[in-house]
Amino acid sequence: MNIALSRLAQIGVYFRAHGVKAGREVVFNFILPYLIYSIVTEKLGAAAALIAASASPILWGLIQFIRERKVDAISVLVLAGMGLSLLAFAGGGGVKFLQLRENIVTGLVGLIFLGSAAIGKPLIYQLARAGVRRRAADKVAIVEAVRDDARFGAAMMMATLVWGVGLLATCVAHCALVFIVSIRQFLLISGPLSYATLGLLTAWTFWYVPRAIRSAAARQAVGEKSEPAA
Repeated sequence: MNIALSRLAQIGVYFRAHGVKAGREVVFNFILPYLIYSIVTEKLGAAAALIAASASPILWGLIQFIRERKVDAISVLVLAGMGLSLLAFAGGGGVKFLQLRENIVTGLVGLIFLGSAAIGKPLIYQLARAGVRRRAADKVAIVEAVRDDARFGAAMMMATLVWGVGLLATCVAHCALVFIVSIRQFLLISGPLSYATLGLLTAWTFWYVPRAIRSAAARQAVGEKSEPAA
């Protein structure tokens, strides 16, 4: 009972600290794109309205990057996503073609995760290290110390594969929706679908990765104690 109450208290603290930011993300990435498309589509046409609607999430990404003023694995990934989004709209084309190209960005990021796993450099480790550096810089040494632990490496590989497969699955689902529903319906559905997927992946990662770090650190501590004194 006490553990459950403690967890609820931690969740409450997290939402009080990050609720405003999360609300802004919903506004810039979901509400504004839908409103912009709905308002300007009759004047500009569907393709131009879709491009105009993409300005809001790209602007939000730039604002966040400028605020953080940090260049690490997370910010590089965000910038890469924004760059790919801009390229997706640069060539013009029909509405469905634009929708497909924009959603392929998610698939490309998923491939980046899978590619990092394929070369033995799981991206989740770099993201976890960057996240710890932002939240608690004094604990970065712990993450770096367990880097060579075999089971920790396997956990980072698993987490990277889960993200890669999850993002690719989201890309496939979005691309299918392009041909099934109208643009307005797509804008209403795609946002919640993306947030649900990213929310589940993020929640699982925040449970799985710290657990892997703690387990690796505990194994390392036991190993150090069992070593004979020099």
